[in-house]
Amino acid sequence: MADTAVPGPVPERFPVEPDVVRRLVGQQFPQWAGLSVEPVTDGGWDNWTFHLGTTMVVRLPSAGEYAQAVEKEHRWLPRLAPQLPLPIPVPVAKGEPSADYPHPWSVYQWLDGVTAIQGGIADPVRFASDLAEFLAALQRVDAADGPQPGVHNWYRGGSLRTWEGDTERALTELEGLVDVERARVVWAEALDAPWDGVDRWFHGDVAGSNLLLDGGRLSAVIDFGTCGVGDPACDLAVAWTLLTPDGRQAFRERLSVDAASWARGRGWALWKALATCSYTAEAAEDAEEFATAKRVLDAILEDGAGA
Repeated sequence: MADTAVPGPVPERFPVEPDVVRRLVGQQFPQWAGLSVEPVTDGGWDNWTFHLGTTMVVRLPSAGEYAQAVEKEHRWLPRLAPQLPLPIPVPVAKGEPSADYPHPWSVYQWLDGVTAIQGGIADPVRFASDLAEFLAALQRVDAADGPQPGVHNWYRGGSLRTWEGDTERALTELEGLVDVERARVVWAEALDAPWDGVDRWFHGDVAGSNLLLDGGRLSAVIDFGTCGVGDPACDLAVAWTLLTPDGRQAFRERLSVDAASWARGRGWALWKALATCSYTAEAAEDAEEFATAKRVLDAILEDGAGA
């Protein structure tokens, strides 16, 4: 699930029912018209996701803003997949807008596994090392002509200053609820941490919901809608959002992350944690989500500035 905290209002999602998917498939890919169409449980935010038979999945962007990723994924994922040590989604077919649905959409092969938030990670340190290995391979892929940060990926791979206004608002709103003073120090360090300017590939939303497990081990990485080339520090946020302290250390060592990159990665994690705390702080029904974001925030601040 991609981040929903974006500059400006969150995109308004429109519903897609299974009958619409059946019509789209029947009209555009009649060879698959007889296959069953069933919603995928916890199919994500950016796309409505449906099983197509037992070996494929249909993904339809849930808002116009998310549709910008379709062309990118069809162009780049087939090129990335052979160069990576774990399976990633590779599109099988591209659907076109119709009277039933206004955006391009995709058919992919289904990748088996449970997400890292649904299943147990057998060995947290090995998981962290395997994830670092995957990201290291992704960063080695030639970045020439790759998609630069922009609206298509909510400016992942660009400057954290894109989110400076949102972060300042969150810090103001959270006064008295979190350690705002310490958060400001960590945020300032992240903004000041230099980047070498060399474009590298990044995933953009490395989160438990996009990491598949098989027998407790990392088996695939999915949902590349926010991928691009630029500063890959955004992919380091997972060190605080998902990994254990020992796993975090193994992850950093395997990727050979320098202090400046680590600070920027911590900044990405901090921005997301503060944003989530801010929009879940008041409503009682959001108490669990707030508590989860607060735990992530505490882990970030425990590392502290200069770590």
